[in-house]
Amino acid sequence: MIRADHSYLSLTKLKKVNNIIVRNLQSRWKTLVIFIPFVWLLIFFLTPFFIVAKISLAELMIASPPFSKMIEWVDGSIISIRLVFDNFIYIFEDPLYARTYINSLKIAAISTFYCLLLGYPIAYGIVRSSATTKSLLLFAIILPFWTSFILRVYAWMGLLADQGTINDLLIMVGLIETPIRMLYTEFAVYIGIVYTYLPFMVLPLYANMEKLDPTLNEAAADLGSHPINTFIKITVPLTIPGIVAGSMLVFIPATGEYVIPDLLGGGNVQMIGRQLYNEFAKNIDWPIASAVAIVLLLLLVLPMAIYQHYQGKAADRF
Repeated sequence: MIRADHSYLSLTKLKKVNNIIVRNLQSRWKTLVIFIPFVWLLIFFLTPFFIVAKISLAELMIASPPFSKMIEWVDGSIISIRLVFDNFIYIFEDPLYARTYINSLKIAAISTFYCLLLGYPIAYGIVRSSATTKSLLLFAIILPFWTSFILRVYAWMGLLADQGTINDLLIMVGLIETPIRMLYTEFAVYIGIVYTYLPFMVLPLYANMEKLDPTLNEAAADLGSHPINTFIKITVPLTIPGIVAGSMLVFIPATGEYVIPDLLGGGNVQMIGRQLYNEFAKNIDWPIASAVAIVLLLLLVLPMAIYQHYQGKAADRF
């Protein structure tokens, strides 16, 4: 009996040791999985951000690169750190930048609203389709990505031009007598942004709607709820995460968009992306351009951080 008990105790200790080893390996594996994307963000996001932040605190100089150094050695033994905040002061004092920021945010917000207005029923229709139709519709949503972004924007230039396809069709059917001015207007910019970023709204909404339990709608119908009432009170609240994700994927890149306002707006629609290009490429004023980029980043990141903060608090309550 004593030997049997001794063997049992040894086996129990061995199992405990194995469990500890397994837990340690799992913990190290989780640390490794987290460490890889952290290093990726550190190299490809934080490092460029700090470089741009450093340039924004420099002074414009006729040199290569065209800005002053932040850290210099004086007499070979003293470190001199020079920070110039005049670039940010200039941005806030010049009304051009304020108007450009506001116009960029306005265009991005309206474009996001139209993407949501179009994308929500599209995603809802795809989810409610049969398996074969669903695959074809998803393929149609992804298909534009197989064509160059620049080529698609140029195609819209041909469609919206005064002598373009749309005006020719409207004149042919007798709806108008003279061409309507569409290209090089805000309307053309809205069309380009909505067309380009609509898939980024549809796909997160589809992924969110696909996870919804259809029996909730059936239960609401059994209790006498009208389909519209069921949609408003059940479907829409459950798809808020998809709405938020899709809106962020559209709003953030649309705010800093350069190609669409430049080609479809023709310089008549001022957005912050075009202003950044002008400062970097035309004025060769890297410090001002970097300051403009930093302010834009703060305008986009701070609201997101505040939203995530309060969303986390709300989740903790439940």
